[in-house]
Amino acid sequence: MEKKKSPNPWFGIRSDLSPRRQTFLTLASFCLPLLLWISVSYLPFIWHPDVKLQISADRVGVTTVFIAGDRVSKEYFPTFAKAVRSENMETRKARKLDQAKSGSKRDNLKKLRHLAPLAIANGWLESDERQDDEKIFEIWKGLAEGTLISSAVVLSEENLAVVQDNWQTLSAASSKYDPKRFPTEALLKLIPQGIPSNPVYLPAPHEVLGAGWRDFTTEPENNMPTMWERYRHSLSVVFWGFAYSCLLGIPLAILCGSFDFFSKLHEPFVDFFRYMPAPTFSVLFVAFLGTADAPKIMLVFVGTFFQLVLVVANTTRMLEKSLLEAAQTLGANRRQLLGRVIIPGVLPKLYNDLRILLGWAWTWLVIAELIGEKTGLTGFIDTQGTRYNFDRVFPIIILIGLTGFFTDRLLLALRNPLFPWTEEARNSPKGVLAKIFLWFGDPSTYLGQPKS
Repeated sequence: MEKKKSPNPWFGIRSDLSPRRQTFLTLASFCLPLLLWISVSYLPFIWHPDVKLQISADRVGVTTVFIAGDRVSKEYFPTFAKAVRSENMETRKARKLDQAKSGSKRDNLKKLRHLAPLAIANGWLESDERQDDEKIFEIWKGLAEGTLISSAVVLSEENLAVVQDNWQTLSAASSKYDPKRFPTEALLKLIPQGIPSNPVYLPAPHEVLGAGWRDFTTEPENNMPTMWERYRHSLSVVFWGFAYSCLLGIPLAILCGSFDFFSKLHEPFVDFFRYMPAPTFSVLFVAFLGTADAPKIMLVFVGTFFQLVLVVANTTRMLEKSLLEAAQTLGANRRQLLGRVIIPGVLPKLYNDLRILLGWAWTWLVIAELIGEKTGLTGFIDTQGTRYNFDRVFPIIILIGLTGFFTDRLLLALRNPLFPWTEEARNSPKGVLAKIFLWFGDPSTYLGQPKS
């Protein structure tokens, strides 16, 4: 009876996991951070150091104004609510003593409008009607008389009592909104209400998804570029900057890795220059290339070119000397060594180097698009970040990450079909894509030559 072959251990040194375990861990690498984000966002007992205001109020003698949607710390929120309650207590005391405070129509209208965010959340008002006093007046009436029930933002019992109290004052002056008969007697203030929240820089997943969907499906105002146009612009900056870097850097790197003459002539300066922070040259690039895309492409080029030369030169030096010696024994000259031995020999590893360097090009994009005229995805990130609209920033950051990740996965999938002579390609399962590439790469397919 044959013994069952035990699977490779989870923590075997230099041993590959089974395909099923590899897939499981790959999914886990994405799911674990996502679950952490979801937990921090939706479980109220995890972190949530702030309170997101659903209803706010103004305070006497305080210049700082909070509106619905703003965040305040958990420690400060009770102080904020207590201050508003104290002002309401003074107003009630004055009424009991028949010394009702005389305010102004303007102050009372502001108190009336503090209910607008709740009305918008419940669909009773449109977002552009937050100053429609006539409609807001009717909403106060509906809440006070019980014909309107708040569901999206539940009105607390304390605030419902404030609404009913204020409605008595409002309806005594007029049952319908009339600016001329609007009361001047001071109304009570709504008590601040809020829900536990994380800081503004960590929006919840549903907020990020909603904001991203709106940004990519809504036509921007003031003739600003759409998100898809910004995305195409960012792709072009990365592509051309990295393409020029490869076009000039790869030949130089192979020469440096093959000939000590070129290595000693170029690599010392390249090694010196790579320590200079590329963004410091942005002013120079703008000065002689203008403010359009040229300085951005140049920055991506400078950010990747010098690293590329050193990395690819080192990869070229790692080619086994036995291959060169065997070719020389067979009579190969320098040109043949370079074209038929060195370049084919280093291509698979050079391909891997370029995958890594392409990731560096994406990191330089964020700086490149901010020099000169702010454009592309990074220009949008910068604008929304300064306005604290982080729910609109996160989708772009995720998009850049996904673009880089799937580009790398695609390049990885193409590696074995492109270099079928490598050991990895020979030992890997041949999928449909690999078979197509091998079919096109086999001369016997279209020349009628027998396979060797």
